[in-house]
Amino acid sequence: MDMGSADSFRTRSGRAPAAGTAGVRLLTLAELEEPAFLAAWERLALRAAEPNPFFEPWYLLPSLRQWGAEDGVRVKVWFHDGRLAGLMPVARQARYYGHPLTHAAVWLHANAFCGVPLMAEGLEEAFWQDLLAHFDRRAGRALFLHLPQMPAEGPVHAALLCVLAGSGRMHYCAAQENRAMLTGETSAAAYLESAMSAKKRKELRRQNNRLAEEGALAFERVEGAEGIAEWTAEFLALEAAGWKGEAGSALASAPDTAALFTEALAGAAAAGRLERLALRLDGRAIAMLANFITAPGAYSYKTAFDEAYARFSPGMLLQLENLALLEREDIHWADSCAVEGHPMIERLWRDARRMASLNIAIGGLPRRTAFRLLKAYETRPRSQK
Repeated sequence: MDMGSADSFRTRSGRAPAAGTAGVRLLTLAELEEPAFLAAWERLALRAAEPNPFFEPWYLLPSLRQWGAEDGVRVKVWFHDGRLAGLMPVARQARYYGHPLTHAAVWLHANAFCGVPLMAEGLEEAFWQDLLAHFDRRAGRALFLHLPQMPAEGPVHAALLCVLAGSGRMHYCAAQENRAMLTGETSAAAYLESAMSAKKRKELRRQNNRLAEEGALAFERVEGAEGIAEWTAEFLALEAAGWKGEAGSALASAPDTAALFTEALAGAAAAGRLERLALRLDGRAIAMLANFITAPGAYSYKTAFDEAYARFSPGMLLQLENLALLEREDIHWADSCAVEGHPMIERLWRDARRMASLNIAIGGLPRRTAFRLLKAYETRPRSQK
């Protein structure tokens, strides 16, 4: 296989980007899995303008294997000067919030929590210019482009708004949410003191002491792949034993989500992107947490706790240990991946990350005229809705 430059590749079909060129291409799952492309993809993730673990190979590939064909996902990759410089999965969707409106959308499933495309730092505006021109040429039946869960304060979103303003292309924010975020240049102890009252901190110490009376209590923090299969199975069992299992929403409740979790954690560990925390009582986990470490950020991906010990707040006690993220030199912020208003994490993580979902006009005049009507409908005064 011809590697060419550091981030170029040649697929089995013989296609390869020429030096000095830029452009958007669609790759099949088989092409995405080719070793040369995987190596370029991994390098792109390391130099991305914004980290997004859900679009890195160790997470996106298992996701595509589970649902990509069913959802009609097509992965668009972008080359600049013959080098891989951008990647995002896209699906054509026939319905939009219950309405029969065909559109193109960055693909996210129920266990993917960020939609920012991977793109090389410094090329953000060039990426958006080429990508939007690509959608104008190949809009198909899509009325517009939907970009869900974009970090609103990040450089990728800022570059997009700059490109949209410069071209006069219609767009609007269709939805936004603020979810708990951990940030600050301080110690874990100092952050806790500022985030929680003395009374609440005293109560947590009391719960920790009472829990320690139940048996040998220990915190565990693990990086790397050692014991990953056993840890993953333990997490799945712990989550399934609680209310999520009863509701049928636990990861282990369906083979596809269990497989995704198992493959993704193994892949993240092998890539050096995983941190595992556990609170153990007599060696048995009563609270567990998986973080994706994607410097300069981190994503608090999944957590579970034993509801038999709920009176001791084991999930919160484990989150106190998780404040050590603040003291890592390579991590400047952490995204909770939690819904806005989460009753536990927002008591501790006091910052917020604004996530915006945008709709953008594509195609020719008839399509843009229809988009203007949609924008007027969705942005009309709330009292008229």
